[in-house]
Amino acid sequence: MKHRVASLRLPMPAQEVLLALFVTVMQVQGTMVRNAGEMVQRPLTDLGDLGYVLLIVSGLAVAVRRRWPVPVFLVTAFASLAYYTLDFPDGPGWLGLFVALYTVAAYGDGRRSLVIAGVGISVLAACWLVAAADVEPGAAIGWVYFRIGASVMSAALGESVRTRHVIAAEAQKRAELAERTREQEARARVDAERLRIAREVHDTVAHAIAIINVQSGVTAHVLDKRPEVAREALRAIEQTSSRALREMRAILGVLRDDDDGERVPYPGLGQIGELTAKAREAGLDVEVEESAPGAPLPSAVGGAAYRIVQESITNVVRHVGPTRVTVALRPGIEDLEIRVTDEGRRAAPEQRPRGPVRPGRGIVGMRERCQLLGGELDAGPTPDGGFEVRARLPLAPTGPSL
Repeated sequence: MKHRVASLRLPMPAQEVLLALFVTVMQVQGTMVRNAGEMVQRPLTDLGDLGYVLLIVSGLAVAVRRRWPVPVFLVTAFASLAYYTLDFPDGPGWLGLFVALYTVAAYGDGRRSLVIAGVGISVLAACWLVAAADVEPGAAIGWVYFRIGASVMSAALGESVRTRHVIAAEAQKRAELAERTREQEARARVDAERLRIAREVHDTVAHAIAIINVQSGVTAHVLDKRPEVAREALRAIEQTSSRALREMRAILGVLRDDDDGERVPYPGLGQIGELTAKAREAGLDVEVEESAPGAPLPSAVGGAAYRIVQESITNVVRHVGPTRVTVALRPGIEDLEIRVTDEGRRAAPEQRPRGPVRPGRGIVGMRERCQLLGGELDAGPTPDGGFEVRARLPLAPTGPSL
């Protein structure tokens, strides 16, 4: 229905032409009817039909009021001044002037348009009062006050409409800004979730691949000489890959809408024992120094601590090989301190990582985890040739949970 009504609406130029014709007819016809049969000082036909000309010009000027509001107001004002100064008969010859005043206020810029309207009304009022000084009968002076009051009301109505349009435009801008802000926040949340999933996938896959790489090297070396050792290494590869697949399903499960499928609990400090056991099967001599926490750790802190230890052990397996690793977990009152220290390379040639090792994003990812929780991480070599990762995680995280 709305589309049908919109299709029947005339274009704006046509509407303005119709309004100008209506105002012109009302001014001319209304003045003729009002003064029919009365004696007037100067009929409309005097001075070469100047009265008709002034009424027609002030009416037709309304057709271009939106394009040139101030010039149209000046034309209608001068026409009104000339009309009443020359003592042409009174009537609705002020309709075009009132429309022009409304347009100046409604489509102006506020202060400037009000100044123009105010000055114009003041000049018009003074000239109208002077022209009506000797009007007869005296009661006819009321029409002058009517013109003054109607002029003020036209300008006030235009300013009211302009103010309403400004308020509506500002509200629209605020709504669009709020919508853009919501979209930006949504994109930021999506980016954060994508980064979290990428980080989880990196940690899980890197750790599993590093363990499988070491165990496959052991299997290839002892397959003919010590088949029982090769069998244990293959079993470790199977368990590691199975565990990695389960963790991958749990990580990527957040991308689904259904609840089907097996879900693996989110890893935390409770799985440190299983993690270090797998590291020992890969040839590391891992010692865990863990203090009992005074209160249960937040899941975000426990998950981040697990991933930091996992990535640290993965880096040792990939870049060092079999060595001694100390994992220290010291929960305090306000934060959890994590230290993962290795003694450096001392592996046999057949157990060292094969091929060149390119640097990854392991330490960068661990540092990002700490920063998201409001903590800090430092990593670097030790004086005796090893490497140490030191992290501090606040027990009351100040960043978004992972």
